[in-house]
Amino acid sequence: MSAKGKKFTDDCWAVWIDGDDTSTIYFHDWMNPKGKSYIDVSIKIVGIKKTNILYLYVPFPISQGDIEDISLQFKNEEIARATFSTGCLVDFMKNEYTSEIAYNGKTIDIIHISKLVPIIKELSSGTLLTVEYGDIQPFIDNEEGYFSFRLPHKTLDKVFGTYKTVGSFWSRARDLITTPILSEKYGYSIRVNESRNLPPEINKKGAFYRQKLKKSVVTISLNENYEINDANCFQIRRLEKDLYQDFVPKDFVCDDVITYQWKEVRKEESLRGKFNFYLNIKREAVSLASMVVYMILLLLVGAAGEFTTEFIRWLLSLI
Repeated sequence: MSAKGKKFTDDCWAVWIDGDDTSTIYFHDWMNPKGKSYIDVSIKIVGIKKTNILYLYVPFPISQGDIEDISLQFKNEEIARATFSTGCLVDFMKNEYTSEIAYNGKTIDIIHISKLVPIIKELSSGTLLTVEYGDIQPFIDNEEGYFSFRLPHKTLDKVFGTYKTVGSFWSRARDLITTPILSEKYGYSIRVNESRNLPPEINKKGAFYRQKLKKSVVTISLNENYEINDANCFQIRRLEKDLYQDFVPKDFVCDDVITYQWKEVRKEESLRGKFNFYLNIKREAVSLASMVVYMILLLLVGAAGEFTTEFIRWLLSLI
């Protein structure tokens, strides 16, 4: 068929810290429907000097080699400015494990995850990532700290995968003629700390119930040929190509990309809440296969018309 059916992916993440903390999680999806997609995950911990371990449940399989420490790119202050949406000063590699960023009147530590050894544990439906940083507490100077890294977004690669046409040859040919518009529709959900969609291994962990997420932010960068339901967006902007071209994942094209951002904030009395974001993504275009079929039909009709004309002329010449 020329018209694609709707596809859906439901990502459920979980994040918590072993300690008395308040944390915020940021996702930035680099959506690449025609190639590999990536997701940047940043976790800000308020009270990081009193914590020791970061836990993150990833809703798909990952390996050590999948984790890219994007905080190392903050050496370029232009990239740091684009990431934090403000002017900032960067003390890059202030020590063996951290950098320091000053902006908006505050100073924050950036912990370089590549200088540590994250523990990867495969679970029934995803991966538990554990980052132990208690031993580097002497290198952490501020009350707030960031972990920032990039992962291949394997669930998006799956949902954006090749659509396989089904049905007989004649039914597919009919659809190419009657349905020239190619319609791609995708549903995408990000849920954070929602127990009903987490594996038993996460729900059984006592530390998970002490998590205190203050805010969750979702950012998506996607070519403008795709439409997103943006009614609840916090902000929408065109991607600043000059700032991001050295930061985006490999094979991601910055031209004609729109960036959307959503956020949810919990009130102080309900910090233990969960977060849920749902998006509809669609794209409509004229099917190339349908155009080829139409051209072939036009050529056949033209040839048939010319043959009929010549045949009539031949009959008239016999009279």
